[in-house]
Amino acid sequence: MDWKNKKVAVIGGGSWATAITKILLNNLNNVNWYLRDQEQLEYLQKYCHNPRYLSTVSFNMKKLNLSNDLEAVFNESDIIFIVTPSAFLYEMLNDLKVENSKEKILVSAVKGMIPEEHDIPSRYFHKVFGTPTKNIAIVSGPCHAEEVAMEKLSYLTIDCVNQENATAIAEMMSCRYINTSTSDDLFGTEIAVILKNIYAIAAGIYHGLGYGDNFQAVLISNSLREMKRFLDVVNPVHRDVMESAYLGDLLVTAYSQFSRNRTFGTMMGKGYSVKSAQMEMDMIAEGYYALKSVHVRNKEYKVDIPIIDAVYNVVYNRISPVVEMRILADKLD
Repeated sequence: MDWKNKKVAVIGGGSWATAITKILLNNLNNVNWYLRDQEQLEYLQKYCHNPRYLSTVSFNMKKLNLSNDLEAVFNESDIIFIVTPSAFLYEMLNDLKVENSKEKILVSAVKGMIPEEHDIPSRYFHKVFGTPTKNIAIVSGPCHAEEVAMEKLSYLTIDCVNQENATAIAEMMSCRYINTSTSDDLFGTEIAVILKNIYAIAAGIYHGLGYGDNFQAVLISNSLREMKRFLDVVNPVHRDVMESAYLGDLLVTAYSQFSRNRTFGTMMGKGYSVKSAQMEMDMIAEGYYALKSVHVRNKEYKVDIPIIDAVYNVVYNRISPVVEMRILADKLD
């Protein structure tokens, strides 16, 4: 695929969408950028930076086509990066009319499950748009938007069953501070991206309860094994979960100060209610929505996932984090 002759779009106005737009403009002379909020769009046009997220990043507005017309952006673009929180995707996309949708390349950087469908974004895109699997890719890897803004060296993996498409997208995103690689484990990596957010909530809860680094290391090693068990049942193909798209992403999400899922978990450990934690963060913790979807899906798969079950009990069943996480701690090794 000759990506240099394709029209590229970014859907979303948050920190990760802002970071991906910044990355793409290293190699592209023009990007279509959909922003739902008109005030945010007008501010960006006037001051050349996003007022709400990664405000230190300055954009060359001659390279951006800003729009709040979602259907127009979809129809005018060939490669579309969807960078919207999973909680909003169903409402945003379900009734969207897109021309030639089967020919477009959809790149998911969602990092969550569709709550209404309890399904991963790639399967949802296939259902809504009829996009063939070979034209769906995901962006994975240990990469926080805040460090992209500071141009700190980061690594991304582009996952697609069509390696020509994966390579083209990887080349498009490769720059001085972004190293890219490719993988054909589309579904496995996408599920791993979702699970690591839940494990980061677990790490945050324990942090909020006062557990130290020694215990956190045990928790994360157990989380990786639990992730592997789940992936081997849900998508049984050969993969190495020690690669950065799996282990690396898990580590950075569970330990980083920038991790909103860890922050959400820390608040839960300190006694915040779900609603209070969400209001104070004023950002989406994808793991919160993923918890319910994974819980529902696992009624079919019946995988032993004690860490996820414990976090579900704290977040959704309102069981005391002190009690639930102490019980879980006795199960880890």
